[in-house]
Amino acid sequence: MVIQRPKGTQDIIPGTIKRWHFLETQIRKICSEFGYQEIRTPIFEATELFQRGVGETTDIVNKEMYTFLDKGQRSITLRPEGTASVCRAYVENKFYAQPQPVKLYYLGPMFRYENTQAGRYRQFHQFGAEVLGAQDPLVDAEVIHLIWEFYRRIGLKGLEVHLNSVGCPVCRTEQRSQLQYYLQERKSDLCLDCQDRFEKNPMRILDCKNKGCQALTVDVPTTLDTLCEECKEHFAKVQQALRDCGIEYRINPKMVRGLDYYQRTAFEVMAEGIGAQSAICGGGRYDGLVEEIGGPSTPGIGFAMGIERILAVLDKQKVAIDNDQENKVLIAALGAQARQEGFKILSELRQDGVSALMDLMGRGLKSQMKYADREGVRYVLILGDEELAKDAIIVRDMRLGDQSEISRGAIKKYLLKNMKNSKYLL
Repeated sequence: MVIQRPKGTQDIIPGTIKRWHFLETQIRKICSEFGYQEIRTPIFEATELFQRGVGETTDIVNKEMYTFLDKGQRSITLRPEGTASVCRAYVENKFYAQPQPVKLYYLGPMFRYENTQAGRYRQFHQFGAEVLGAQDPLVDAEVIHLIWEFYRRIGLKGLEVHLNSVGCPVCRTEQRSQLQYYLQERKSDLCLDCQDRFEKNPMRILDCKNKGCQALTVDVPTTLDTLCEECKEHFAKVQQALRDCGIEYRINPKMVRGLDYYQRTAFEVMAEGIGAQSAICGGGRYDGLVEEIGGPSTPGIGFAMGIERILAVLDKQKVAIDNDQENKVLIAALGAQARQEGFKILSELRQDGVSALMDLMGRGLKSQMKYADREGVRYVLILGDEELAKDAIIVRDMRLGDQSEISRGAIKKYLLKNMKNSKYLL
């Protein structure tokens, strides 16, 4: 029996991987421009980190985490999200002693045991960013601006920012009271999960995907109805800053996000025409999270977006990704001596930063030309006994369809001149 990959995972294979490389390059570029530094945290953490950080009433902790005991009988969990790990690293490495704010971003796999569907996997990949140590509303706007600018650069269209404020511990107490009062007589009609949330964290009922629960909460008091004056002022300043950046947004008072650590600003970015799961990015402020996991009181805000979801939207919107193979070179050598000389040329070109290939199967010229076409090669260097005798090489331009004979000693200069815009030159 053939062993297959586990359900909810995927092989990211050659041909497909270049789309990932494109996104990763754009991510690193924009994060650098916005002043963020990359951080890489462990793929597994102590289970308690996510229980305390993400929240015990969330679906992630209750239903979706990959948790196991290691050989020392310690409870370990494959990370289901990145924010808690970054905050743990912030505390453990004493980043709070550095000049604030600390701006970090990450790229890597996350793990959740959930029902698989288009663009959603059990091992999936996230790009996320966190700003720790600053509570100014302009920070919230800058984070959303980074997201918006990233999507603009990669060519996505038809996007909409959904914005809300979920308040702080002060106004959340009033919101909790009003919500419980409103739903008290309807409690038995809620799904079992929401009946459990009713006492532990009733605001999470607003995030339930059960249609019955959604119908019961149509006219429920929202977080915006109970904001304290401080939270109202913060939310107003975030909106003004977004308008100053030219970012359009929609107030969505029912949006509370799926994690317990959010306070004040919460947001999602929606993409049209990709089905029911239209959110491609989400985040918000989490001013109490660092303290919750044992660190000093530290404001924070961040976001995460799924790479697979972004790729799905790029496909849906038919956004073209540049052909990054256009300037490759293939050496088509015919005969033993030509192959030996061709290998020398291959080495020289690679030392000069040229992306060069050589046929290693001993195929005929026609087959080698097909190979060059399949690999997206721009120039083919043809070398046989006749060319060896003349100390020359035939250079065929696959894009223009013409060819010329160049002396062996001038070949590097010729290619470097004609490939001056090549992405493959160091």
